[in-house]
Amino acid sequence: MLELDLHNVVPALKAGGVIAYPTEAVWGLGCDPSNQAAVMKLLALKQRPIEKGMILVAANPAQLDGWVQLDALADERRQAVLDSWPGANTWIAPAGPHAPRWITGEHTGIAVRVSAHPLVQALCEAWGGPLVSTSANLAGEPPARAREQLDPTLLAQLDGLLDGTTGGLSQPTRIRVAATGEVLRD
Repeated sequence: MLELDLHNVVPALKAGGVIAYPTEAVWGLGCDPSNQAAVMKLLALKQRPIEKGMILVAANPAQLDGWVQLDALADERRQAVLDSWPGANTWIAPAGPHAPRWITGEHTGIAVRVSAHPLVQALCEAWGGPLVSTSANLAGEPPARAREQLDPTLLAQLDGLLDGTTGGLSQPTRIRVAATGEVLRD
């Protein structure tokens, strides 16, 4: 596996690669959400079914334009979402016109987050848009909270790694339904 710094990760992503990077609480796997082959590679590496859908992470709400339709939410709900960002808040928002099935899975919405983690923000800024963000572990296995905990078999199949540390949260981000505020994962 290649060790990549921030400036070399973007070419790996553009080439359809899958990378590992630290997020708020755990290490994540990421790829270009608009590249079906890249997402399918990530799903195969993780042994995750496509039906579950994917989380997208971004540096700012504008990067999610077209992926989700925040304007479809009631004003107070849209404002609650926007007021929670950047931060460790993941929201299920109505899918937009750029959202293919390999991202939505069997759902009509997409889980999205505008991260406050400096490395995630820098990565999305350098990439120029949102990235898939799912925990860097095989389905059913515990997530890696430190680089040393990353599965060596998984690491060997990645196209790159952005070194750093997680944001120190003890649990993965809360997931809520944007239209209602209902908590799906606390």
